[in-house]
Amino acid sequence: MATASLSQIVAHCEHRLAPSTFTDYDRAWNGLQAENSGRVTRIAAAVDASLATVELAIAAKADLLLVHHGLFWGQTLPWTGRRHALMRRLFEGDLAVYSQHLPLDGHPEIGNAAQLATALGFKRLKPFFASKGAFIGVQTVLARPLAREALAARLTEVLGAPVKVLPGGPEVCRRIGICTGGAGSELPQAAREGVDTFITGEGPHWTFALAEDVGINAFYGGHYATETSGVKALAAELAKKFKLPWVFIDHPSGL
Repeated sequence: MATASLSQIVAHCEHRLAPSTFTDYDRAWNGLQAENSGRVTRIAAAVDASLATVELAIAAKADLLLVHHGLFWGQTLPWTGRRHALMRRLFEGDLAVYSQHLPLDGHPEIGNAAQLATALGFKRLKPFFASKGAFIGVQTVLARPLAREALAARLTEVLGAPVKVLPGGPEVCRRIGICTGGAGSELPQAAREGVDTFITGEGPHWTFALAEDVGINAFYGGHYATETSGVKALAAELAKKFKLPWVFIDHPSGL
């Protein structure tokens, strides 16, 4: 059975994703969130770290869980009830947890936005959607513009999930920006950066009128659905480099 050093894997991730170049949300913790005994034989990847995904990773015989949304989002004390069960299972399963939030959104190759753009067949990607001093999305100008309905159908097929369309912009989409997750409330910023169509995960009700006000199409593909590809790409890269098997833990929120 092939094994790799947890510290070497973490070092590769830190170098590849450069989290020090991002200012993330105050409550987000990027990096190694839980150690194991120091060796990795199988990698699991999931969007969210939770008791459910930890159990699924252990059942898959993984000893490293890569996630986009980590264990720590603000105060997590006390460690009782299900939080205690989560800690206990991490130790019992000898499972390490490694998380990257904005650095995995914005990476130009293995990031969520770049991977989604590639899956949609977009080329000539450029940085897009500046946040806290770094770009966390990508944009492209289509050589062959797409009708709004055709783009919605393509996005639905790629994500395997229903897409909500806010038709505030032109019927034909030419300049498209992608920022995965919950960026729907930031439609004015997307419009200021010059795109006519904005793909993200979700947004509140009032953004329907906002899309019309700023003259932009918004496609909401689901927070979860738009953020599966980054952890998959990172896991695949690590598996190839360190000659380890990997598995994706699918635990959709439906949101």
